[in-house]
Amino acid sequence: MRRCVPKAVDFTSLIMGPPGGGKGTISKKILRDFSFSHLSTGDVLRENVRNATPVGVEAKSYMDAGDLVPDELMVRLVLSEVEEKGYNRLLLDGFPRTEAQAVELGKHIKVDMALNLDVPTETIVERISNRWLHPASGRVYAYDYNPPKVEGKDDETGEDLIQRDDDKADAVRTRLATYDKLTAPLIEYYRTEGVLKEFQGTESDVIYPMVKAYLEEQGQGAYRL
Repeated sequence: MRRCVPKAVDFTSLIMGPPGGGKGTISKKILRDFSFSHLSTGDVLRENVRNATPVGVEAKSYMDAGDLVPDELMVRLVLSEVEEKGYNRLLLDGFPRTEAQAVELGKHIKVDMALNLDVPTETIVERISNRWLHPASGRVYAYDYNPPKVEGKDDETGEDLIQRDDDKADAVRTRLATYDKLTAPLIEYYRTEGVLKEFQGTESDVIYPMVKAYLEEQGQGAYRL
């Protein structure tokens, strides 16, 4: 029998999407238009480690050893946060990342809706590989919408711009291939559960209206702030 978090959680939604695919932007718009509490497991993990909570201390022991935090511990972290904050309408972001994590989470919290952003790999590669940085100031340029006045040079100082290794096209493709390999079984898991909804597009401004319409269609509009 499925064990759930105390009945405070009325509805749990999950948002998934590849790195650089606009998940952060779309999450912010969902939170603006609908009454969800946002739970980013990365933020919660860092906060618990920083505050040396029991869960945080245990997680730090794995991190310090260079190991991944176990699925069971990450679920405990989510449960602890939900219970402490009294969330009743939840938007999960960043967890679960794998099918195994979804199964473990499902022992405690029922995911009612899994939103998946399906953005073409080459769109993301082009978007990220267009970024160039002025290292001294942190100014970021993008050749597709915010180019420098002189190619390869910072507008303020005239100094050379650099590209981070992580932003180079091959590195982005490798990162996306890893993401796809990890999340394909997760997406199929939620499809089998009957809660998956996928949204295809190349820009957040195009995808979000579809997400918003779907949430309203599913009755979430009644909870809009």
